[in-house]
Amino acid sequence: MSLFSWLRPASVAISNEQQQRLKRLPTVVELSECSLREQRWVVLDLETTGLNLNKDRVLSIGAVVIEDGAIDFSQQFERTLQCDELKLGPSVLIHGLGPSAIAAGSDPAHALLEFMEFVGDSPLLAFHAPFDRHMLGRALKDHLGYKLHHPFLDVADLAPLLCPQANIREAGLDEWIEWFKLEVFERHNASADALATAELALILFSRARQQQIHSPLNLQQRVSQWKRRQRAPSF
Repeated sequence: MSLFSWLRPASVAISNEQQQRLKRLPTVVELSECSLREQRWVVLDLETTGLNLNKDRVLSIGAVVIEDGAIDFSQQFERTLQCDELKLGPSVLIHGLGPSAIAAGSDPAHALLEFMEFVGDSPLLAFHAPFDRHMLGRALKDHLGYKLHHPFLDVADLAPLLCPQANIREAGLDEWIEWFKLEVFERHNASADALATAELALILFSRARQQQIHSPLNLQQRVSQWKRRQRAPSF
């Protein structure tokens, strides 16, 4: 039995071709000391059947790439995933997805594998990243037996860290979009929310450089320090 087979749960049945593609995925590395501009980032948003981390399912994946200090519109990802467990009437919409769109979606294992090939070894950005990280990680484990190791940074942490004058630490994406006066023409589907998050991230990277934060690793360290201060008791 190969090491790869041992790592993949026996209950997950994937094709030989999918196994080979999983093996070809690059080894994930920690955040580096390259410049924020040099780093390729994948900005992710998921739409799910709900907010239960253990029971709800991923319905769609939207992602865009930040590279060379800008959003690269030639690198975008969007997939709707089939969800057999979801029982909806014909008039019900979830995040703009009707039952027919979900039924016509991609096989989850196929879509998730395509997404990880799109990601490569890039770190991920998301707004409220712990939720997306957990849901994506569970979907990858359930459908591919793949363990997610990619670094995530939470834009919901970056914003109050880098812009304390806004005084909206618990704000959602809409509040930060409004605060920065971003022109966002669509919201509440995975691709549109990923694009809005990417636009916000670019502004925050500029603020980070102004504050002498020049690398992904340095940014991660500053976030960790800021979160520890937020948790510290005040006397």
